[in-house]
Amino acid sequence: MPVVLTAFTEVGLPIILAFVGLLLGAAIVFFVPFFKKQRDQNKANKIVREAEIKAEHIIKNAQLDGKQTVNEMKNQADKEIKEKKLELAAQENKLLQREQSIDRRDTALIQKEDTLDEKNETLNKRLKEVDKKEQVLQQKIDSIIGELEKVAQMSTQEARDELFQRVESKVSREIAQYIKNKEDEAKEQVAEKSQELLALAMSKYAQETTIEKTVAVVALPNDEMKGRIIGREGRNIRTLETLLGVDLIIDDTPEVITVSCFNPIRREIARMSLEALIKDGRIQPGRIEEIVEKCKQEVDETIHKTGQDVAFKLGLPRINRELLDYVGRLKYRTSYGQNALEHSIEVAYLAGTMAAELGLDQNMAKRAGLLHDIGKACDFEMDGSHVEIGARLAKKYGENDIVINAIESHHGDVPAKYIISHLVQAADTLSAARPGARSEMLENYIQRIEKLEEICKSYDGVSQSYAMQSGRELRVMVIPEKIDDIGAFKLAREIRERIENEMTYPGQIKVSVIREYRAVETAK
Repeated sequence: MPVVLTAFTEVGLPIILAFVGLLLGAAIVFFVPFFKKQRDQNKANKIVREAEIKAEHIIKNAQLDGKQTVNEMKNQADKEIKEKKLELAAQENKLLQREQSIDRRDTALIQKEDTLDEKNETLNKRLKEVDKKEQVLQQKIDSIIGELEKVAQMSTQEARDELFQRVESKVSREIAQYIKNKEDEAKEQVAEKSQELLALAMSKYAQETTIEKTVAVVALPNDEMKGRIIGREGRNIRTLETLLGVDLIIDDTPEVITVSCFNPIRREIARMSLEALIKDGRIQPGRIEEIVEKCKQEVDETIHKTGQDVAFKLGLPRINRELLDYVGRLKYRTSYGQNALEHSIEVAYLAGTMAAELGLDQNMAKRAGLLHDIGKACDFEMDGSHVEIGARLAKKYGENDIVINAIESHHGDVPAKYIISHLVQAADTLSAARPGARSEMLENYIQRIEKLEEICKSYDGVSQSYAMQSGRELRVMVIPEKIDDIGAFKLAREIRERIENEMTYPGQIKVSVIREYRAVETAK
């Protein structure tokens, strides 16, 4: 038995311990998650309770805030309702007052209508009475007119014509006298100042008296050169005329070729080309083309440089490059023998001097004076007078309105709107009228003088007329018995207007009407 127990003890004890350990392990495996789950459940329940408590607090606070907001909104709504009610009450009062005012006006209008109706009836009655009185008065007037016609032995129309003639004659004399008085006053006021300005302007600017020929003549070293220029079967001269656009006149005049062309630029290119070919000696179509092209480039460069030099000389800034080229082209243009560029420079100087004396913009006056004849630079290429062409060019290149008006008005085609325009007119006249400035053919001069005298002699009462100072002064002798002092003034104005409308002339023409009465007796 002890052996069995011992054996059991040795064998069963480990088994029992193992079994107990197994039971403990199983219990631990089972109960540990259970207790852990129970602990987590308690934590979750605690969190839920805290959340519920917080939610209850939040709900209570929200309910309190909502009640407070509702109360505030209710109070605000009550306040607005009260204000609207007050406004409505005020508007109702205004409407009520307006209704009362309208009612009062209706009543007043009804009363006025009644009054107007009464006045209208009264006026109608008076009009009828006036009509009756007018009829009676017209009858009396007709009877009086009839008696007057019998006494005067004139009809009403004849009396009216006679009256109109007398009134017209009297008014014409009064108008002429008034114009004369006003012009005399104006002359007295401005004569001294204008003389000072013109004398000062002319004394500050002195220009050489030069006349540039309008026909280009090329000198030849010998007559043999004429044949070389003509070439075999005329090929050289045909090439020259085709490339240059000019007519070459080769006549019996020794050692001279005349270049004829209306375009002064082409004429200058032709002159330069012929001189270069004569100097070079190689006259053939190929060489002619080279020389002509080279001369064209030289002329273009000269034109542009001339325009730049003139602008620099006058101190005029910001002139368009293309417009400066037109200024340079004036170097080859003449008018009555006067070089157009030199004339424009003179006008610019004179206008600028007068503007400075009057306190005006001197540069603007110079600019207007320089560009006043710019249309002459291309009047042989474009349609229209040099005034119209110049105005178009000035507008195209953005010139000032003062410059444009000076161009348009310097010959009286358009009224002068600015003082500088009048200064340009005066400067243009001074430059053209100074001694030696312009040349004129004898035949044209004689025709102009005869035309002036014919205009004067066409008026009744003119005994003699004389054109003096190369046609710049016209003296008209009148018969004193036919033309009185006022009539002499009127005659001078009419002659001046006819000369301006019917004639073309350089400078100005002074018209003097002379009325002299002589009492002559002879003692015997």
